[in-house]
Order: sequence, then C-alpha cells, then structure tokens
Amino acid sequence: MNNPLVPSWLAENKDLNALDSNIWPSSAVRNERGELELAGLGAPELVRQYGSPLYVIDQADFEARLEKVRSAFEVAARQAGTSVKLYYASKALLTTEIARWVVKAGYAIDVSTGGELAVALAAGTGGDRLGVHGNNKSLVEIGRAVSADVSAIVIDSEIEIERIASIAGAQDKIQPVRLRVNSGVHASTHEYLATAREDQKFGIALEDVPQMVEKIRSHSHLRFLGLHSHIGSQIFAVEGFVAAAEKLLDVHAELLSGGEVPELNLGGGFGISYTAADNPMPIDELAEQIVGAVQSKCEALGIDIPRLAFEPGRIIAGPAGVTLYSVGTTKDVFVAESGSGSNRRYVSVDGGMSDNIRPALYGAEYSAALASRSSNLDGVLSRVVGKHCESGDIVVRHEMLPQDLAVNDLLAVPATGAYCFSLSSNYNFVPRPALIAVKDGKARALVRAESEQDLLERDLGYQPGGGE
Repeated sequence: MNNPLVPSWLAENKDLNALDSNIWPSSAVRNERGELELAGLGAPELVRQYGSPLYVIDQADFEARLEKVRSAFEVAARQAGTSVKLYYASKALLTTEIARWVVKAGYAIDVSTGGELAVALAAGTGGDRLGVHGNNKSLVEIGRAVSADVSAIVIDSEIEIERIASIAGAQDKIQPVRLRVNSGVHASTHEYLATAREDQKFGIALEDVPQMVEKIRSHSHLRFLGLHSHIGSQIFAVEGFVAAAEKLLDVHAELLSGGEVPELNLGGGFGISYTAADNPMPIDELAEQIVGAVQSKCEALGIDIPRLAFEPGRIIAGPAGVTLYSVGTTKDVFVAESGSGSNRRYVSVDGGMSDNIRPALYGAEYSAALASRSSNLDGVLSRVVGKHCESGDIVVRHEMLPQDLAVNDLLAVPATGAYCFSLSSNYNFVPRPALIAVKDGKARALVRAESEQDLLERDLGYQPGGGE
C-alpha cells in the first residue's frame, strides 16, 4: 500500500542496493559482501580506521570533475573567440591539499575571508592564482591580499574603493579589481541562496556602476578589470545566467568609452544532483549556452567579447563526497494524515546538523543508502536524523531504507563534498569528523578528527582533573 507521506519524486519500489551514478562518486560500487566501496575501499574498513561520522572525498572523482568543468568552459570560450579563467570557489571545500589539486588542474582559487586566504597561501598558491571576495574585508585582509599580489580583489561596496587604493598605494602596487554588481536577476533557487536580489548584502546596484567605476579609475593604484555577478546557488537552468550576462554587458559596453574593460566574471552556482529527482543541465551544455549568449550579445552591441571568468565549486566538490554514519537507534512514528495515517521510521545516526547543516538551514534534500551490507528486503519510508538537541536536526528528510536496517549498520549519504565540512560546527560540543581522501585503493587523512579533549583545551577555564 502506498504511503501518503512519501513525496511524489521518491520511488517506493526503488532498488535499495543500487548506486545512482548521477549522485554517487564514479568509484562507488558494492563489493562481494554488499559493502559500499569507494576507490576500492570498503566503508566498514574506513570507519574502523578513521571513525564515524566520516567525510570521504573520492580524489580521482574530484580531479575528473575539475578537468570536465575546465574543458567545458575552455571549449565554449575558444569557439566564441575568447578565453576563460576559472576560480575554484573554495567555500565549497578547502584544505591545503585540496588547494594543490585545484591549482595543479589549472584553476585559480576564489577566497572570501582571511582564513581561506591563509589556507590557500599555506598550500603554496601564488597570487596570480588567487581572487578575493567578501562584503566586509578588513584592512588586514586587504593588506595581506595586496601583499600576496592576488590577481583580483572584488569590490563589494563604495567604501572599499578607498581602502584598497590606500593600501595598494602604501605598498606601491597597482591592484587589479573587479566590481560586484547586483544584477537584479532572480535565479530559480532557495531564498537564502539567491544572492543577486536587490534587497541583500552583496554588490552594487546596476544603476550605480558607472559612478563606482569612475571612482576606481580615478585611483592610479587600482586597475579596473571588469564586472562581477553571482546570481545564486544550486541552479539548474541557464536562463538566469544568460539574463544576468546580458544586463551586465549593456553596462560593460557603456564603460568601454572610459577605458578598457578586459574581463567579465559571471560567478558560479551550477547545480548538482542530490536525489534521483534532480536534473541539472550537463556542464558542457551550460557552458556552451552561457558563452554563446555572451557572444551573441557582444555582437549585437558591436563590441569585442571580453575574457570570461567563472567560479565553480559545488559542481566539483559536491558529487565527489560521501559521509558515513553509524546507526544508533530506530523507531517508527505514526503520522496522522487527512483522517488516516502512516508510519515514518526515524533512523538516528551519530552525526547530524553539526556535520551537515544544509537540511536544517535550507530544507535541502539528500539521499542515503545502507553501506555496511546489502539487503533484499523492501524499503520503508525513513528519515535520517542526528543526535543533536533540535527537532530540526535532519540529515536526510525522505528516503526508502531497508526494513531490516539495524543498530550499528553504516549509512552513507552521497553528494556531501560541498559545504558540509565547510559549514560544520561543534554544536552540543560534538567533535567534528575527519576528512579523508581515497584514491587507487589508498586512504589518507586531509583533516584529522577532533576529540572532546580538543574542545576542552580551547576552554580557558578548563583544568585537567576537574580542579576547583
């Protein structure tokens, strides 16, 4: 009998042992014992070695996505008669090792805080491979960026023009800058993720751009590169990118009368599949349509097509990541629904909103699968929840999981490579999990797991032994 609590996009008769290639890393398979394997390593062995919960990044998958995205935009740019520079959006997932993967693949790195800049520099990233964002850059952060000779600083407000010019002048440098523009284009995305709306903290209003660019050009220690736009995140359709590009190019054409405008940065936000219901446009098609629209608009305006820049992050890191959890308890809850009712099984795991805040923050949907074995039993509608003292502590809102799922089984949640580690916290004094990379049958830790002792040692009132 159909359960009315099952959303229309979730198949009740799905193969519970299957691993959808649109959601899981390319190396994900089930071995002869039914265990989930990533890069030839079984989930139970990884948990025995590194603990649970555990963030796992398939390095080969990550690197393949770097190449696929780079190739898609380079081919599209070449066909349009221009070139492209890609900045990996480090807020998605960043460690010193990951920064090295990104730079080796030919990318620059986009950072938005002093901390992200510090990690990128610690990885040996050169300034020509760095771009700096942020709506509230401190004088220290700007100074460090100028000292590092970063390829661009994105100006987010009028006050930053004087700040950056002053610091660049003090260092006797000419700092390249972009101007972030609030295009007013509304991407089809969650309200909190939409970052090009008029009433929000990012960017300069479109009508104020000429005045701001004139101010930038008045400073001998600043070099204006062009405009920047970012319309949102987890976007499946191309129309928002095209509309934003066309609006920016109208202003771009006007600015050419006052000097060169060599670049146009159209940001990122390209969506990925979290569930079988998600259907993002393939990146090669997306790149071709965006760049093609830019070319057409430039031809209509009678201007040369500028060098283009994009900032992919989630589309690279997200699908390469899987989080492993251990099941602690299960219970069935009867939910009344329109005079009748049905059961929903609650599966509690040893992590939760401290290692994946997105379902609580955005209502994000994820998938899950039994990882320590296979099962031939039918599925039951389940909700995977965490151990935190919050009713909204949900990891996977809707999933069909095997009837025999039991305590100490392992669950795997795919597509967690982006933002889960980055947004992790110590809520309820829960230590953060390790982040490991797997490749060619080998695993290594990128970031070690925290311990309760780590948390205590940050408490300045802590006295070993519980002294008074």
